[in-house]
Amino acid sequence: MRSFTYERARTPAEAAASVARHPDAKFIAGGTNLLDLMKLEIETPAHLVDVQDLALGEIEDTDDGGLRIGTLVSNTALSAHPRVRRDYAVLTRAIQAGASGQLRNKATTGGNMLQRTRCAYFYDTNMPCNKRKPGSGCAAIGGVSRQLGVIGTSDSCIATYPGDMAVAMRVLDAVVETVRPGGDTRAIAAADFHRLWGDTPHIETALEPGEMITHVRLPRPVGGRHFYHKVRDRRSYAFALVSVAAIIQPDGTGRVAFGGMAPRPWRTPEADAQLPGGASAVIAAAFADARPTEDNRFKIPLAERTLAGILAEARS
Repeated sequence: MRSFTYERARTPAEAAASVARHPDAKFIAGGTNLLDLMKLEIETPAHLVDVQDLALGEIEDTDDGGLRIGTLVSNTALSAHPRVRRDYAVLTRAIQAGASGQLRNKATTGGNMLQRTRCAYFYDTNMPCNKRKPGSGCAAIGGVSRQLGVIGTSDSCIATYPGDMAVAMRVLDAVVETVRPGGDTRAIAAADFHRLWGDTPHIETALEPGEMITHVRLPRPVGGRHFYHKVRDRRSYAFALVSVAAIIQPDGTGRVAFGGMAPRPWRTPEADAQLPGGASAVIAAAFADARPTEDNRFKIPLAERTLAGILAEARS
């Protein structure tokens, strides 16, 4: 790990301004992803702005019946919150499907939204990677791609977004609240938060330089039965080959998002509209533009079977 300078911020605006002011600065809270990347010298920040002292660790009811989650709320606290368990159960199930208990105790809501890909070529600094070093190429294209993306990828990058929590946030229509270095705030819909790779896979979110997540807001509950099914190579502590977050209403309508298959949690209105028609119709709509490799072509029928299981459970 390379040397760096360090400070503890006192306000969100101060933290954002400090990161914008220092070249190669990063925010740090739980550090469960960033510190691993720093040890491997994939991330080499010259300055860390610690935001752990900020008053952003609460979960509050909103006036419209929703919830507002501080960016420093731990994954454990969020998944166990009574209203999350009752009204947003897909979120509880997604969080509990991720990582280990120790990591969930330390990982934060904001940090979880910013997880970086687990593509093996991204982690191998001997390999070219446009995400790690723009313009260097993508060793994953033509390489071993079993874990990688089948849709939303590009000629520059075929990595996937790795998280579970954000897949549930996407199906819940969450909104990310931020503060910019100048102190002004804005709200970004979860649908727009994670970018497709295109020609700039190193730019992974809609955040501007120095912009910091302060809260994630959930709209009022939509009812229905909530599901999060994750398929992985081993029972615990593994990233998803395929995950499916779904909210199914009694009449068979609902919402569905997929993880492990794209640069961001993958949800389309066309796929939602096909839910009453069954899993095959949903998958045909959601992955009509898929470009799988021979290694990961299996992910599409695996997603179909996973969703079919959810729909059967919803009807029982």
